[in-house]
Amino acid sequence: MNGRGSQKTARLERLKMEITEYVTRNPGCSAADIVDHLSNTLRMRNHGLTSRKVGFFIPRYLKNIVMFTLDRSTGKRIYSTA
Repeated sequence: MNGRGSQKTARLERLKMEITEYVTRNPGCSAADIVDHLSNTLRMRNHGLTSRKVGFFIPRYLKNIVMFTLDRSTGKRIYSTA
């Protein structure tokens, strides 16, 4: 996110909070589950995250809170709290 606006900061903080809460409540979820929760359940239509972008977002902003393991059969990242 470029810029220093308070609205961008607030959106980023809300996104981090919502992802952390969802992973805490649903350990063993995938990136697609997280995006589905943000888009459909919370109706956050402007979050801008796809399943692929979640894989970059979590290690960048939530590396101390959310960790992942690789699923052996599918090769997908499975997220849980640290």
